[in-house]
Amino acid sequence: MNFTQRLALRCVALAVLAGAAVSAQAQAQAQAQAQALPAAQVTALKQKLQQRLPEVPAIDEVRAADMPGLIEVRAGQHVFYTDAKGDFLIDGSLIDTRTQRNLTQERLDDINRIDFASLPLKDAVVWKNGSGKRKLVIFADPNCGYCKRLEKDIQQIKDVTVYTFLIPILGEDSKVKSDNIWCVKDRTQAYRDWMIGGVVPPKTFGMCATPAQRNVALAQKYRINGTPAMVFEDGTRLASAAPADVVEQRLAKAAK
Repeated sequence: MNFTQRLALRCVALAVLAGAAVSAQAQAQAQAQAQALPAAQVTALKQKLQQRLPEVPAIDEVRAADMPGLIEVRAGQHVFYTDAKGDFLIDGSLIDTRTQRNLTQERLDDINRIDFASLPLKDAVVWKNGSGKRKLVIFADPNCGYCKRLEKDIQQIKDVTVYTFLIPILGEDSKVKSDNIWCVKDRTQAYRDWMIGGVVPPKTFGMCATPAQRNVALAQKYRINGTPAMVFEDGTRLASAAPADVVEQRLAKAAK
């Protein structure tokens, strides 16, 4: 294959990739347009539902669901469904039985997605196994029992870098431990010693500035109200102390 042929082949490949990107964007736009409702209907549904369900957070979006005749309502981080008149409400998961996809969970993942690249990783305790090529963020309180269990479980996961944002939300002792862990010479070792081995971090008596307040503000920004909470590279979340095999599956999926 000569230079001209190689150049032509590269141009074809680039054209295919560009076409695929445009096609995906066009499909997304077409889907959004297909799910859009008349403005008058959206306004009427918002008013009716807010009046009848005052405990529901402010409604951010109303659109047609994937199931014909069903209306999707998004309020903050939550999704529920109603009929065209807003007289009935369904709070649960919408499953596509043809593909076994949980459409509600997919929608929630999209709504709650976090821009991983924007996270201030300098404010996190860091450790890695193997190559560390895969990345995982955890929000944890040092006195959270489920966080300790998660920390123990994920030690077996290979080729991962773990960034832990300490958010002391369980009381003053959590703040003290967070500060002590951050200010010692080897904060990673101090964190793992405490979370896995139960070795109390040495007292540092405020020897350094800590990111505790910034970390709490970061958690609040993304409406993370409990620990542990995980964020994967694709921006999806997992708000539980999931077993290592589940975390591994999510890491593999996020890396695709």
